[in-house]
Amino acid sequence: MADLRRLGKRGSYRLGRLGIPAPPRAGPPAPHYPSWTQRRRGPVTAWILACLAAVAVIAAGAAAGWWFLPFAAGLAAGIAARYGRWRLRVTVPATAAVAAAGWGIPLAWAAWHGTAVMAIARILAALAGLPAHATTGIAVTLSVAVIQALAGLWLGRALAPRPPRN
Repeated sequence: MADLRRLGKRGSYRLGRLGIPAPPRAGPPAPHYPSWTQRRRGPVTAWILACLAAVAVIAAGAAAGWWFLPFAAGLAAGIAARYGRWRLRVTVPATAAVAAAGWGIPLAWAAWHGTAVMAIARILAALAGLPAHATTGIAVTLSVAVIQALAGLWLGRALAPRPPRN
């Protein structure tokens, strides 16, 4: 009768050691560090100087007619951000600001010195089928620079190998 009471209970069907041995117990879990702690590599002043240099390069290129330089700056930023272990929540706004400033400075400089930037922006906005306002044309122009830079950032992060974890 004792055997009938054990049916369906745990351990009642022992057939020997047919299974694999249980894995050894793991040690204590690794310490968890919050995501807002500083983990970046390199001093902040070096990164700020790099951003200012990128703005200067994009601005000089925009003045020379090299419209593709925001993409090249975004590509360099993506590679540097991968090796510097910067998160996307830091690199995306920084890259967007660098690209917008890089194209905005030559536009503002030309408008300040009497070039018909506002009239050209208004005409281009109207030709694009947008409201015929100068701010719309300039906003679209700066948006194109930001999109180029973000596409370069994405490609740079995709091409750079992931650094080994410590």
